[in-house]
Amino acid sequence: MSTSAPVDIGTLITRSLEIKGGNPRIAGTGVTVQRIVGWHKLGFDAGAITQKISYLTVGQSYAALAYYHANTAEIENLLAEENTDYDRLCAEFSKKPA
Repeated sequence: MSTSAPVDIGTLITRSLEIKGGNPRIAGTGVTVQRIVGWHKLGFDAGAITQKISYLTVGQSYAALAYYHANTAEIENLLAEENTDYDRLCAEFSKKPA
């Protein structure tokens, strides 16, 4: 039997403008939901994600994935923005100096 206090799952995901631009993240960390979703899309389950990011719990990983499934359009838009930024930066920094 567990002796730890129950966790209100509604407290596991948070957002604040001063951290990660207000993007949803795992409370108490800088790990965004889209980062967890990115690992998940690469084939990692919640347990494997917590092996990659060792200070997270499996429950936190599942909370991020649950948030994603409840708010798919929002997270997909954030992922698309990240990809656009990545492509722009790659193009910008791969230019040869004149």
